[in-house]
Amino acid sequence: MSGQPLTIQSDHTILAEVHAEGFTTARDQLSLFAELEKSPEHIHTYRITPLSIWNAAAAGLTSATIIEFLTSMSRYAVPPNVMRFVEDHIHRFGLLKLVRENERLYLVSDDEALVGKLAKTTTLKRFFEKDGRTGSHLPVVELLRGEVKQALIQVGYPVEDLAGYTPGAHLGFELAQTTERGGGKSFALRGYQAEAADIFHAGGTERGGSGVVVLPCGAGKTIVGMACMHRLQTQALILTTNTVAVRQWREELIDKTTLGPDEVGEYTGDNKEILPVTITTYQMLTHRKRKSGEFTHFALFGARDWGLVVYDEVHLLPAPVFRVTAEIQARRRLGLTATLVREDGREEEVFSLIGPKKYDVPWKILEREGWIATAHCVEVRLPLESESTLDYLSAGSREQFRIASENPGKVDAVRRLVAKHAVDRVLIIGQYLDQLDILAEQLDAPLITGRTPTAERQELYAAFRDGDARLLIVSKVGNFAVDLPEANVAIQVSGTFGSRQEEAQRLGRILRPKADARPAVFYSLVTRDSREEHFANNRQLFLTEQGYTYEIQDVSELPGQARSEPLG
Repeated sequence: MSGQPLTIQSDHTILAEVHAEGFTTARDQLSLFAELEKSPEHIHTYRITPLSIWNAAAAGLTSATIIEFLTSMSRYAVPPNVMRFVEDHIHRFGLLKLVRENERLYLVSDDEALVGKLAKTTTLKRFFEKDGRTGSHLPVVELLRGEVKQALIQVGYPVEDLAGYTPGAHLGFELAQTTERGGGKSFALRGYQAEAADIFHAGGTERGGSGVVVLPCGAGKTIVGMACMHRLQTQALILTTNTVAVRQWREELIDKTTLGPDEVGEYTGDNKEILPVTITTYQMLTHRKRKSGEFTHFALFGARDWGLVVYDEVHLLPAPVFRVTAEIQARRRLGLTATLVREDGREEEVFSLIGPKKYDVPWKILEREGWIATAHCVEVRLPLESESTLDYLSAGSREQFRIASENPGKVDAVRRLVAKHAVDRVLIIGQYLDQLDILAEQLDAPLITGRTPTAERQELYAAFRDGDARLLIVSKVGNFAVDLPEANVAIQVSGTFGSRQEEAQRLGRILRPKADARPAVFYSLVTRDSREEHFANNRQLFLTEQGYTYEIQDVSELPGQARSEPLG
C-alpha cells in the first residue's frame, strides 16, 4: 500500500500526494464526496464534511462505495471514526422525509424515536401542527415547508423532500433540434446535458424537481435549463445575474425552442413583461425604495402559476431571495452553477431550499471530450513598484490588498501579454475601476463597467464576437453570463479576496471550444510577497478542484522589454 496516493486522517482530512501513481483517479473521485481545502504543489488537502457527504448521497453514492474507495487508495489503514462518520451521515440523508398524505404535510421517518425527539425539541415546535402526530408521522405547518428544512439541516438532519410540487400552468413547446429558424443554428442536446435534465426531472416523480446542476461555464447550462423546462412543459420564472444575461437567455429560448417572442418576457428596468416564460435579475428582485421597505418586485413570484423557477448562477443567490424561496417550496426549483462554493458560507441553505446537487461533471472530462476548450493557467508574479512599497507597509490589511492589486507594474505586464497574443481574442478582467481606466487608455481598448449602458455593452460584446475588436477590458460585470465564444485569452489583473466562485466565472469566459481548436490561456497577475499572493493561493483551489495545473512565471520571463519610463 506504500505507493497509494491518499493518507486519511482521523480529523476527516485527506492528504493527496500529487506525484503518486493514481492521483488523477483519486482526485476525480474525491471531488464527489470531499471538499478541497489546500492545494500547494505536492500535497493537496481535502476534508469530508456533513454537507459533502449529503450531496454525495443525493447523487446516489453509498457509504460502501466511498469506504471501498478510501480503503483501496489509502497508504495506511482508514481510521475507524472516519468510516463511522461516512456511514452515519450517508444514513442521515433520507432518514427524515417530507411527504404529503391526505392533503397534509408530514415529516416522517422509520426511526420513530427520532420523530418523537424532534417533536419535543423546543426550537422546532413552531414548525409542527399541535395535533395529528401518529407514531412516525409528524404534521408540518404547510407554510413552513422551507423553514423546517433549514432548521433541521442545522441540527444535522437533512430532509429529503418528497411532498411533491404544483404542476404549474401548462406551456407546450419543443426544442428546435433539427430546424434552422431565423438564422439560428440547429442543435442537439449533448449527452451530458440530456442526462442532467433527465436526472433533475426523474421521470416526473416526486424525487425530481428540485436540485442543482453543476457544469463549467461554456458547457451549456442555459441549454440544460431549457431541457428541464421542455421535460416539464410548464410556465417558468428564470432568475439571473444582469440584464445582458436576461437577453441572452431570451435569445437562446427563441432561437432554440418553438417559443415565440410573445411567450418569453424580459422583466428588467427597461421592460416589465410578465409572459409564460419570464426572465429577471436578482438585482431587480431585491430592489426596494428604502432600506427598511418592502421588496418592490417580489410579487413576481406569484404573478403566474409558475411550474419551475430557475436560479441561474445559484451560488450568487442573495439573502432576500433565499427568504422568498423558503416560501415557494411547492414550485420546482433548478439551480445552475459552475461551483457550489459560496463566499458567504450558505451552501447548506442552497441544499435545503433549492435542493441537493443532482449532477456534476469534472471540467477536465468535458475538456477531454472536446466540449470545452483546453485551458492552460499561468500565474505571473511581479514585485511591488518601489514608490508603492511605503504605502503598502503602513496600510491596513484590506488596503494592502488593494495596493498590491493595483500595482502599477501590471500595466506593462499586460501590454507585453497583449503583444504576445497579437492574433488572439483577449479579455482583460479586473476589480478596480481606476486601474481599468488606465489600461483602457494605455491600450486604446474599449472598457465595460457597471456604468456602461446595457445597449452599449451589447454593442461592444458584439464587436468582440464579430472580430471587429480583438481586445476588450471588463470589470467584474464580465464575470457573469457573457457569451464570447471566440475569446481564448483572459488576463486577470485584480480580483475579489480569494474568491473561488469568481475564478470559476472568469476562467469560464474563455472555455467555449474554438473553431480552430486553439487552446485557452488564463493569466493571473499577482504581486509577489503580498496580501494579494495570499488570496491568489485560495483562488487556485478552484483550478485544482477542476483538475487544472497552473504554471508560475516571474514577470521577467514574459516576452518583450519592460518599460523603464513612466507610463502616460
